[in-house]
Amino acid sequence: MLAFQSVYSRSNLSEWWPVLLGLLVLYVPTFYNLSHGLWAAEEQAHGPIILLLSCWLFFRRWPGIINIDERKTKQPFGWLVFFVALIFYIIGHSQQILILEIGSFILILTAILLIKRGISALKAMWFPLFFLLFMIPLPGVIVSFLTMPMKMAVSYVAEHILFWADYPISRNGVILQIGQYQLLVADACAGLQTLLTLEALGLFYLNLVHHTSLFRNVSLAILIVPISFTANVIRVMTLTLITYHYGDAAGQGFLHDFAGMVLFISALILILSVDGFLQHIAKLKSTNEFHMIEQN
Repeated sequence: MLAFQSVYSRSNLSEWWPVLLGLLVLYVPTFYNLSHGLWAAEEQAHGPIILLLSCWLFFRRWPGIINIDERKTKQPFGWLVFFVALIFYIIGHSQQILILEIGSFILILTAILLIKRGISALKAMWFPLFFLLFMIPLPGVIVSFLTMPMKMAVSYVAEHILFWADYPISRNGVILQIGQYQLLVADACAGLQTLLTLEALGLFYLNLVHHTSLFRNVSLAILIVPISFTANVIRVMTLTLITYHYGDAAGQGFLHDFAGMVLFISALILILSVDGFLQHIAKLKSTNEFHMIEQN
C-alpha cells in the first residue's frame, strides 16, 4: 500500500498528468473510431484486447519507471522520435492511414519514456511496446497474399481429419462440402490476422510466466506457430461439425461465435500443454547433466 502511494504521489501526478492529458487528447478519437470501424470486424477484434493487455503490462511495470533517476537518464534523442511520431500522426489521422496513426502511438510512448526516464525505462518497457505492434493492421496486399495459402492448408487438414473420422466431407479449394452443406473457410477463421492474434497470445503468456530456461523460452516461442495453426484447424472442424449436426443456421449464428471462443481456448490449452511438456524435458535434461557431473 505504501509503495502504491509513493508511485502515485502528488509529485508524480504533477509530473505525468500533462503527458496523460496529451495522450488522451490525441488518441481517444483514434481508438473511438477504431472501436466503431476496424475493430468491429471479426478479423481485427483482437485490437482492443492487445491494447488492454499492453496497458496492464505498462501499469504492472510502472513503479520501476518512477524510481529511475530522471536527471541521469534523460535522452535528447527522444525529442527526435517524438517529432517523427507527430508527423506520422498528422499524416495518418488526416489521410486515414491506420498504420501510421496507430504506429505513431507506439512511437510517442517510446519518445516519452526516452525524454522522461531514458534508455533504462525503454528497456523496462520494451515488451509492452513490442506487444502493441500486434494492434497495427497489416496492408491488405500482404494479408491477401499470405492468407490464401494458410486457408488452403487449414481446409486440407480439417477435411482429411473429418474424412478419417468417417464424415461425408469433400473439399474444393477453401470450400468444404459436408453432407448437404457447403462452408467457405473465411479469412477470420484461418487467416493471417488470426495467426498473429494467437502468436500474440503465446508471446504474452511467455512474458508473463518468465521462464529462466533459455531452451524452454525459445522452444515455446517457435512452437507457437504450429500451435496457432492447430487451433485454427480445431475451429474450422468445430464449425463444420456444428453445421453438419445442427444445420446452417446454427453454424452461422451464436455457435459461430462460440467456435471463436473454442479457437482461443484450444490455443491456450495447447500452449499450456506444450509448456508442461517442455518443462518435463528441461527437468530431465538438468537431471541428466547433474548425474554426469556427479560421475565425473
